[in-house]
Amino acid sequence: MSDTAAQRFELIDIRLPVGWTFAGLVAGLVLGMLLSANASIELVLAVTEPVATLWLRALQMTIIPLVGALLVLGITQMAQAARAGAAARRMLGLVFAVLILSGLIAAIFMPMLLAIFPVPDAAAEVFARSELADQQVPGIGEFLTSLIAPNIFAAAAETNMLPLTVFFALLAVAITRLEQAQRGSLLGLFHALANAMLMIIGWVLWLAPIGVFALALGVASRAGADGAFVTLGHYILTVSAMGLLVLLGAYLLAWLLGRVNLLQFARAMVPTQAVALSTQSSLASLPAMLDSTNRLGFRQSTSEFVLPLAVAIFRATSPAMNMAVAIYVAHLAGVELSPVVLVGGILVALIISVGSVSLPGSISFVVSIGPIALAMGVPIEPLALLVAVEMLPDIMRTLGNVTMNVALTGAIDRVGAKQQN
Repeated sequence: MSDTAAQRFELIDIRLPVGWTFAGLVAGLVLGMLLSANASIELVLAVTEPVATLWLRALQMTIIPLVGALLVLGITQMAQAARAGAAARRMLGLVFAVLILSGLIAAIFMPMLLAIFPVPDAAAEVFARSELADQQVPGIGEFLTSLIAPNIFAAAAETNMLPLTVFFALLAVAITRLEQAQRGSLLGLFHALANAMLMIIGWVLWLAPIGVFALALGVASRAGADGAFVTLGHYILTVSAMGLLVLLGAYLLAWLLGRVNLLQFARAMVPTQAVALSTQSSLASLPAMLDSTNRLGFRQSTSEFVLPLAVAIFRATSPAMNMAVAIYVAHLAGVELSPVVLVGGILVALIISVGSVSLPGSISFVVSIGPIALAMGVPIEPLALLVAVEMLPDIMRTLGNVTMNVALTGAIDRVGAKQQN
């Protein structure tokens, strides 16, 4: 991928008040608990509930245009990478295989984990909803016909994310086949749209300490701070467990396809994982990843090609952990998830992961999981509160991603070496 292409798709940098948002969560839970038995709670909720609702709606309104723009840019970027040669196509094939397996990990193991370690009883009140429409479980035929919307604008109005995701993916592929001037015009439009939506969502998330405070106060007034903290702790551990499975899968990939000794791989990854822990950024960990591949004896030409591209378009933990969040919220809301619904979630998670790889954790959380939840018929209101603790699961996301990037480099290097011999 050329420097020009990379610059064309560069997204604006947004700084988010992560610490203040977490502080707003804790303050709201504590104040809600203190006021829950006080008659003044009704007056307080009369002010905070509209504030929470407005903030939540402001967060939701950017999802569809932002997801659409990012999908077009992300898939176009992958198409450009595929033209780089056989090595790039092999890499992309392995990337898609890992992303599909990542989604399957959550679809299979997250329900099993929640069956062994059920959602705490207090959680029923933590995310209580006044109304929850009956969920219709689609059959195979209905699922297949739902992939294509006869009216894309109606699908957007009804937030039917599955056909919208398919539409934007097809649009991106079509754009790559246009002549250069038309392709450049459309990509410029979607690039500008993505940055404009990011600017808006950045403004909304700057108000996250206030919005999360208002949401948390209402939660604690219903369930108490103890129940809320227990539920959030349970959520963090179970969702992070899916990221841990992907992390372990990276060691398996390095061993099976990269033919790397597991102990040697583990030792070489320690410096990279230390950087990932301290920065929570795959991009910031790139120099350390290059050093790890050098320690493992991978060819420099392979590392310098695969790792920057992997950082740009690949997050191995995204389908697993994003699906895990949606499944967790479904359990909270009592939404039945059939195998067909889970397949739809994996499909959206796979495509969405392409478009959100360059975003900060909090924005990626909303943009990535919102469409998956909508496609699975899962309420997205709880996501506005869960975003306040995303910085903790995000540690596991980064660890899994950088470890899988190095393992992927080893697998590609091994295949390339075989073909040269």
